[in-house]
Amino acid sequence: MKEVMAVPWPKIADAVVRRLVIYLRVLDREARAQERTISSYQLAQKTGVSPALVRKDLAWFGEFGTRGVGYDVAYLRDQLHKILRLEQEVRAVLVGAGSLGIALTRYNVRRYADDPTFNVRIVALFDTDPGKIGLMIDGIEIFPLRLLGEKVPELGATMGIITVPAYAAQQVADELVKAGIEGIVNFAPTPIHVPPRVALQTADLSLEMQYLAYIMMSRREEREEASGR
Repeated sequence: MKEVMAVPWPKIADAVVRRLVIYLRVLDREARAQERTISSYQLAQKTGVSPALVRKDLAWFGEFGTRGVGYDVAYLRDQLHKILRLEQEVRAVLVGAGSLGIALTRYNVRRYADDPTFNVRIVALFDTDPGKIGLMIDGIEIFPLRLLGEKVPELGATMGIITVPAYAAQQVADELVKAGIEGIVNFAPTPIHVPPRVALQTADLSLEMQYLAYIMMSRREEREEASGR
């Protein structure tokens, strides 16, 4: 089997990278179950994609399997770790210590402690509420937002997480960019704009719930219509 090839990231579609993360989760479960090999068909079944797509995704980076045998679980798991750079810790700061921000922080602390494949660690929280400054959330301190530019380089943070109300999201994004943050996850229910050099992911939970509600109601109407025929 060949080692990971040096493939420039810009040539790899975001969808491929997302699927690699899902493949890795399956491999982690297989490793815990002490499974030694897995076929592209089995990996596809467990991730909801086609075997051909599994093979195509992995072929971007090298040849990992053996025809008629499949993939060595430990080896492929190790290679995906390297491809996704999960051996390098990514430090994040979170702005907005409200209910969502606190819940995300507590989840992050537990996930980082329990899951060796999870490499993102929240190292500080920021807020403008004087009553929250200095409080500790599972060992993570809440700082005043005015210290963001000072604390980001001091803590070695490169990722920012936004959980503030919509009206404040763009201003917070601007402050994160100014502080040197390289990537932002925006949970605020509004679009934000960042320079091309800054990676941006939007996670609009309310939008996802409304979309799911629409799908549920549509399927219910289809069932009712079909049963009435």
